[in-house]
Amino acid sequence: MKGRSVALLIILILVADQALKFYIKTHYILGEEHNVLGSWFRLHFVENEGMAWGLKFGGGLGKILLTLFRLIAVILGTFYLRDIIKKKYHPGFIICAALIYAGAFGNLIDSMFFGLIFNSSNPFTVATLFPAGGGYAPFFHGQVVDMLYFPIIHTTYPSWFPIANWRGQEFEFFSPVFNLADASISVGVIALLIWQKKFFPKKHINEIKETSEISSSEIKDEVRAV
Repeated sequence: MKGRSVALLIILILVADQALKFYIKTHYILGEEHNVLGSWFRLHFVENEGMAWGLKFGGGLGKILLTLFRLIAVILGTFYLRDIIKKKYHPGFIICAALIYAGAFGNLIDSMFFGLIFNSSNPFTVATLFPAGGGYAPFFHGQVVDMLYFPIIHTTYPSWFPIANWRGQEFEFFSPVFNLADASISVGVIALLIWQKKFFPKKHINEIKETSEISSSEIKDEVRAV
């Protein structure tokens, strides 16, 4: 698989992810929601201080550490992608790696720059790009914009449910609010898990094992000779 094709895929994901985030940030008030397809696919604007899928990590210090982790992951991912393309790994594996890379890069942009270029979103007014008073947060402290919401099932736990405390409580599937970058990461990881045997055929694994065994045998012979 050619590097240009991988770069194009990454750029397309980044452009789509950032374009949707910019639109939501500058057109939706915080918490605003609109149906896209019935009531099971909605655009719901929230901001996430932490990891993907609304998870949080350790306050202000955790936010800096998380952004640094994303930055390091993207830098290392750049070299890794170049390496696996050069070594002509399975195209499917390269695509999965590119999806994960693009997703991490997309959320990194939010974390690094959104606090500088937008003012704070709130339930009353939409944010503006490059506000006169400056952004809402310093470098590395931006919040990730999430908007994709799929509450496919919304019901209550029945009276016969085994966990007594949950009976009669509301249940929703699928409740997380996420973005295209999160989706890109998830698709890449899930595809790797499903098709790992295809991406790394047994023959290839056996060749690696045989090479390793031969190398070990040669080392032992050399040690004995000494």
